[in-house]
Amino acid sequence: MRMLSQQRVTKRIKKSHLLLCGSFLVFIGVISLSWNYLLRMRDEVFSRMKIDMSSQEVLPVPEQKVISDAPIANNLPTDNSTVTNNDNTSNNNQYSVNYDKYLGVLEIPKIGLKRGFYNIDSKYNNIQYNVSMVKGSTLPDVINGNLILMAHSGDAYISYFAYLYKLQVGDTAYVTYNGNKYQYNIVNIYDVEKNGVVRIIRNYDKTTLTMITCTKDNDALQTVYIAELV
Repeated sequence: MRMLSQQRVTKRIKKSHLLLCGSFLVFIGVISLSWNYLLRMRDEVFSRMKIDMSSQEVLPVPEQKVISDAPIANNLPTDNSTVTNNDNTSNNNQYSVNYDKYLGVLEIPKIGLKRGFYNIDSKYNNIQYNVSMVKGSTLPDVINGNLILMAHSGDAYISYFAYLYKLQVGDTAYVTYNGNKYQYNIVNIYDVEKNGVVRIIRNYDKTTLTMITCTKDNDALQTVYIAELV
């Protein structure tokens, strides 16, 4: 009888230890799953604050325009066009970049996205931290130009394009820049191999917004979203 009692006590202790370990692992799992969500919520609050601040101060930039057909290299997307800045050196056309303010804001109501982006020359224009404007982009007020934006997708809190996969042809995106809100409709969505260069297929007679991110559930591909100004 005494032996059976000791065995029962030992089993109960083992069960208690297993239950304790299991509860601890569940707790760690919940914290891990919630961490990215909490970081994303914090980042979203800061982003909204910056958007509000940016709306109170316009940040002009030098005029840009397409001048020739040539690929954009250095592992950046290409739409077979290159862009130059026509910098005016007169005192009336000197511009200073305020890196604490967004240059523009991308908004896609269907997926609840509202995110600012910085000037190309800003140290904050980095895909590891924000929606990034690609070198060679033109801004929405450039006729027949192409604003190219990139961002991560996935589960990380910096995956600002995580839900682009829900978009379809005909869906709407908005870009607010220089006090004006520009409406774009998506006209094409296609995948390309992830090899460091992205070919952008668009109508050169249309002012375009191009968004690029990794393809959902396929690490070997990137998805390109082409939207045209309405």
